[in-house]
Amino acid sequence: MSGHLVLTEEVADALAEGRGVVALESTLLAHGLPPGRNHEVGLRLERVVRAAGAAPATIAVLDGTARIGLTGSELERVCSPEGRLNKLSRRDLGPAFALNRDGATTVAATAALAHQAGIGVFATGGLGGVHLAAPAGAASWDVSADLDVLAHTPVTVVCSGVKSILDIGATVEVLETRSVPVIGFGTDSFPGFYLRASAYRVPWRVDSAAEAAAVVAAHRDRVPGGAGVLLVNPVPVEHELDRELHDRLLREGMDLLRERDIRGKDVTPALLAHFHDGSGGASLTANTELVADNARVGAAVAVELAHASRR
Repeated sequence: MSGHLVLTEEVADALAEGRGVVALESTLLAHGLPPGRNHEVGLRLERVVRAAGAAPATIAVLDGTARIGLTGSELERVCSPEGRLNKLSRRDLGPAFALNRDGATTVAATAALAHQAGIGVFATGGLGGVHLAAPAGAASWDVSADLDVLAHTPVTVVCSGVKSILDIGATVEVLETRSVPVIGFGTDSFPGFYLRASAYRVPWRVDSAAEAAAVVAAHRDRVPGGAGVLLVNPVPVEHELDRELHDRLLREGMDLLRERDIRGKDVTPALLAHFHDGSGGASLTANTELVADNARVGAAVAVELAHASRR
């Protein structure tokens, strides 16, 4: 590989042998989960992927080099509270490489690096989207780079929709405008991260990893353009957040943003922290369980794609 990409032996061997590989992001670990819990989750996600027959490739930038798969010590470094990593979107990769910085990769950066390394499936928690506007009713210009990167990067992203603290309807519209196929995995509704269903339907549904892989293969092989595929998998039913509690926390969270004039990249961490505190940790459990289930589904799809390519 080129000098700015370093693959672990496990990932390199799997790619060379045509076996399934699943990319995993590092922003969830470095910025989305508390210290201690983040390392446990990082290890768990890798175990889930291996148990399904694929190789995990947790992606981060360390010392200005993109690491495609992490060693044990590198995963500890990403999760350490002492060396808080920069949060890197795709636009931030060049500066991080040139200045030899450490960084945790967002969905946008992880998808871009996964594709560059030859990895076609990426499992995460939730996709970034269009932010809710404050005050209500105003247009929001805060749109995640995840959406444009997915529109131009042929990677299949497995996630639980977008966080319900975002504008789900506007996000669904942007995905349609960007011609990104949205496929429900065992669901007819676009998930709302903590919630299994939103008010918005998905245009297509599959009910198995084999069906999902067939859709991905058809999209890659027969459809012109470079868009990825979004496979949305709802949070496991037993870990869904109570809807009344969710709606109350969202209202309070939006009020908090206005009162404290919180904007930009600080919005999501502030709202997630409010959900965690207000739900007694239930939102953190939901977050952990849904990303683990997405890793399971992503690995199953990656294995099916690998089998199909060898037929």
